[in-house]
Amino acid sequence: MPDPRRVPELLELDRAHVWHPYAPMPGRAAPLLVESASGVRLRLAEPIEGHVELVDAMSSWWAAIHGYAHPVLDAAVRDQLSRMSHVMFGGLTHEPAIRLAGRLAEITPDPLEHVFLVDSGSVAVEVAVKMCLQYWRSLGHPGRHRLLTWRGGYHGDTFQPMSVCDPDKGMHALWTGVLPRQVFADAPPAGFDAGPDPAYTAHLAQLFEQHAHEVAAVIVEPVVQNAGGMRFLSPGYLRVLRELCDEHGVLLVFDEIATGFGRTGALFAADHAGVAPDVMCLGKALTGGYLSMAATICTPEVAHGIGRGDFPVLAHGPTFMGNPLAAAVAGASLDLLTSGAWESQVKRIEAGLRSGLAHARRLSGVREVRVLGAIGVVQLDHDVDVAAATRAAAQHGVWIRPFRDLVYTMPPYVVDDADLGRITTAIVAAAAVG
Repeated sequence: MPDPRRVPELLELDRAHVWHPYAPMPGRAAPLLVESASGVRLRLAEPIEGHVELVDAMSSWWAAIHGYAHPVLDAAVRDQLSRMSHVMFGGLTHEPAIRLAGRLAEITPDPLEHVFLVDSGSVAVEVAVKMCLQYWRSLGHPGRHRLLTWRGGYHGDTFQPMSVCDPDKGMHALWTGVLPRQVFADAPPAGFDAGPDPAYTAHLAQLFEQHAHEVAAVIVEPVVQNAGGMRFLSPGYLRVLRELCDEHGVLLVFDEIATGFGRTGALFAADHAGVAPDVMCLGKALTGGYLSMAATICTPEVAHGIGRGDFPVLAHGPTFMGNPLAAAVAGASLDLLTSGAWESQVKRIEAGLRSGLAHARRLSGVREVRVLGAIGVVQLDHDVDVAAATRAAAQHGVWIRPFRDLVYTMPPYVVDDADLGRITTAIVAAAAVG
């Protein structure tokens, strides 16, 4: 706990030396200094708008689904720390990683089976792309080197993931001309319950006809386009993509980094469609928000295809691959999830979000209010005044992080009804001033 007298010193050091995400250096706005976290609350070193504690409506960028200082997850970390905190994964292995890989193979859609553990979501996508490109090279088709996706997506901030983010409206337009040139379909029509639009399905089919010979894989975020705009899509489009990929011999990759582990109301967003990809990327909530770990999971066909090549190994090996601490807490997080409690929790949150956010529909400047699972979104008809919206939410004791034209929440699953009510009230207040 920092000495209150040292808070100004710490914030000045932060401003001088710490480069925060999506921010200039030095920073223009002082971040809030968090001294501890428990349950769904962040405790601050000094109050904001009269509150020293804020309900975290963001699950720490969608990862802390069980909240903070969860006794089961804390115990898993302490137990593993008493054994070993890390050991290299090349030539060695250990029980936490073995059991985690087995669990992931068990709960993800068949026939996903082979698990490559990495450090972050962006790297999980990098590895997925590398798998798909190497698969085709190993089979003697190096010309299949491009990726197909739809506009409105977001897949991370390293180079291959940036290349399949939205090329015009996304944050990575700066890198046009440097990134690989991928094949982009139009953004799919929005609406979880809308069903596939025949004209859009025809548009996808036409792109496959034109580009399948050079496309290694299709990569999309299933059902929810997250950081690209928080758009909800019909699960039917996943079935359309699966059929087109099968017809044209193209691999299918689902980026479930944000949607996996129950966030949309199904354990994986792919489950809404009953569709299995050839490669799936997982991250964020994998460890319950405790440590950075992600996974790229593929089918035996992909793994065996790579193995048939002149270079039969996947040449990728992060230093902290399979980290025992992260693997142990990920296993404990999966234990909490597979107990079944998450389903009732997410259903309760969905009902609370629908009820509480409905009030935002009466506000001027609000374009749409939408809810799916434990995701609630208020979309404005203008860019959010982030500072004003953040202050408005803080007045109600809630932490949010709006972006673009969106004021949204992805709360921890353990949030109770009272705090969920605080979150929806804060979101509506933020939308009113944003």
